Amino acid sequence: MTYPNSKKGDPRVRQLAAIHVLASKRLRLDRETYELLLQRVAGVSSSADLDARGRAKVLDEMRRLADEGEKQMDNAVSLPDAPQNVRDEVAGMVAKVGAILAELGKGWNYAHGTAKRMFKTDRVEWLRPDQLHRLVAALQISANRQRRK
Repeated sequence: MTYPNSKKGDPRVRQLAAIHVLASKRLRLDRETYELLLQRVAGVSSSADLDARGRAKVLDEMRRLADEGEKQMDNAVSLPDAPQNVRDEVAGMVAKVGAILAELGKGWNYAHGTAKRMFKTDRVEWLRPDQLHRLVAALQISANRQRRK
């Protein structure tokens, strides 16, 4: 994205770009959460309203959150057969599958087996988005049944 009347090396443009990349790629914030973070840290609802000090504060907070998340991931127990190298477009749905599996008390092998039965695909992360939606629905139905018992 280029801004009219801006210089290529403009620090403001570089900082805003870094804020947007951190928010969308590393932290994967939705719009509402992003705006709440801006409001909490700098008292604005749009990064365009940030001054130099506000941009620095927001960048520091986002980097802190990203580093904290990475530390939590380093300490996390690696589950056998957990999906690896998940595409960005389906990462949220794969995370939802993981949450439902935890609720069910089942491992990833259960989800892979369900994907194999439903779609003849060996691994959850190889499913298309529409197939993942159907897998989530099937697992949620199973979780609802288990909850009623």
